[in-house]
Amino acid sequence: MPLTLRLEPQLTNDLLLAFDLAGAFVFAISGAMLGVQRRLDLFGILVLSFAASSAGGIARDLLIGAVPPAGISDWRYLAVSLAAGGLAFACYSPIARLGKAILIFDAAGLALFAVAGAEKALAHGLNPLMAALLGMLTGIGGGIARDLLVARTPVVLQSDLYASAALAGAGLVVVGHLLNWPIIPTTIAGAAACLGLRLMAIRYGWNLPIARSADGADKRAAP
Repeated sequence: MPLTLRLEPQLTNDLLLAFDLAGAFVFAISGAMLGVQRRLDLFGILVLSFAASSAGGIARDLLIGAVPPAGISDWRYLAVSLAAGGLAFACYSPIARLGKAILIFDAAGLALFAVAGAEKALAHGLNPLMAALLGMLTGIGGGIARDLLVARTPVVLQSDLYASAALAGAGLVVVGHLLNWPIIPTTIAGAAACLGLRLMAIRYGWNLPIARSADGADKRAAP
């Protein structure tokens, strides 16, 4: 039993790091690919990839008091974002041929960051509700930063199921924590739930209700 108690924090830390780095990589890919589409130069693409990969995690760490944030204190986050940005810059066409590449990578990053954010918030002693909300913030922060840097309305502010998907994944992690479910299966299940919901929303056009203008027409933001 003592050995298990000693291993548990290390297992949690390793899991959080793995999900954080994986989320940083796929969000960096989505940011870099958007940069290529907007015809940014190499420096601009790398800046966009770093912002997309790190903004959510930095915001989360600042709010829970984990300072300095891992995104700027751990060289691996910068290395991952630069590697992803360089890969997207050099191999944009093959990646883009996968179809809706930016949306897919963005959905994967959303899922990974949402569950990692919730787990890290729980590990720092936050109550379950706040942990779920911080997980959502971690997931949507990078996408917001990426979209704002290219003067695009952030996806999370539009009608797509985006923040809702992140909250669902983070919420599942929190429920698993409250019910004492195993950490790794619960985290994977939360990421899968978020990713599945987001991809289904993309595939079938699921949207949240939006306000109607004075003339009764829906006003949807252009992609």
